[in-house]
Amino acid sequence: MRPPRFTGSFTQQPPIPEDAIAAAEAVMRSGRLHRYNVAPGEMSETARLEEEFARWQGARYCLAVASGGQAMQIALRAAGVKPGERVLTNAFTLAPVPGAIAGIGALPVLVETTDDLVIDLDDLAAKARFSGAGVLLLSHMRGHIADMDRIEAVARAHGLRIIEDCAHTMGARWNGRKSGSFGLAGCFSTQTYKHLNSGEGGLLTTDDADLMARAVILSGSYMLYERHGAAPPAEAFAEVRLDTPNMSARMDNLRAALLRPQLARIEGNLAGWNERHDRIAARLATHPAVRMPSRPPQESYVGSSIQFRVPALSAAGCTTLLSAAAERGVELKWFGAAEPAGFTSAHTSWRYIARHELPQSERVLATLFDMRIPLTFSLDDCDLIAIHILGALDATLAEGGR
Repeated sequence: MRPPRFTGSFTQQPPIPEDAIAAAEAVMRSGRLHRYNVAPGEMSETARLEEEFARWQGARYCLAVASGGQAMQIALRAAGVKPGERVLTNAFTLAPVPGAIAGIGALPVLVETTDDLVIDLDDLAAKARFSGAGVLLLSHMRGHIADMDRIEAVARAHGLRIIEDCAHTMGARWNGRKSGSFGLAGCFSTQTYKHLNSGEGGLLTTDDADLMARAVILSGSYMLYERHGAAPPAEAFAEVRLDTPNMSARMDNLRAALLRPQLARIEGNLAGWNERHDRIAARLATHPAVRMPSRPPQESYVGSSIQFRVPALSAAGCTTLLSAAAERGVELKWFGAAEPAGFTSAHTSWRYIARHELPQSERVLATLFDMRIPLTFSLDDCDLIAIHILGALDATLAEGGR
């Protein structure tokens, strides 16, 4: 007999903590929402967030901005990437990553993806050698971290500077070292479906004083850069303040007030995501048709979503699996669809960049499924979801979905 239909929501996040609501209310009552609108001697919520996130991340500097996409664009501009220059990035990522490159007039060069959903290091080395790119915008897509030791070696060999997209890896580590600390800069998102929730928002971290000085001016500091919580000293701004455009990409105090109490709780939430992820992954891995991405021992991940492949399925079979899961109340996404849907897209949908031949990535994405794991799910929910996914898969295979 089929178990009861799952009725939970795959988009329902936990409520904002009461102390975060109180902090946001205090900001609203003050009327001082703009990050630089502070009373004499007061440190803004945004500056405090920068200070606290830099300390938690282990970075020297931090800048709070309007979105994760803006963090990437600002990092690229601050790194000196010019219009027309090539920038390497993952073929398997989400649209804001190539969008950040295109947004500054640069040209994305997409690198193949492995069966384990990370950037292909052989293809990276080859494209670094022949593309002339000087920057790798490395996307830790869906929380999968590539061999960072080898990536650093490739970068050294080919003169690449690394900027990390850590939208899905806030708190994740490679060999004990946090994502976002391997390159020139780390870019984080605080959009609702990420690890901190302010609706929209972003954070940029770096140990490079010159890059951060340019980033602060780019974000729209006017001449108020000394009001930042984790910025370089004033002398770092002496020249860049006159040479750097203002892009108006600031975070406001209301969002920062929501984020600071969440940051204080983040370690417990990261553990909660992994407990749920691992519960589902262990069940899915028992099915002979399912291929789970392997996780090397050096990787400490954050499982706020889960991915699996069913290589035996045809395109029609993948569509059938989506429908069969939906009938059971389970919302799967499929990266192999011909048309983008919701947050899911593939390189063939990004017609604003040059067409790439990426046979390996297309093979991987053709049968790749993805699912959010909100913290609002209980462990019993996770068990039921896994049972339904496997039931939907068995039904699809029985119908000839191969």
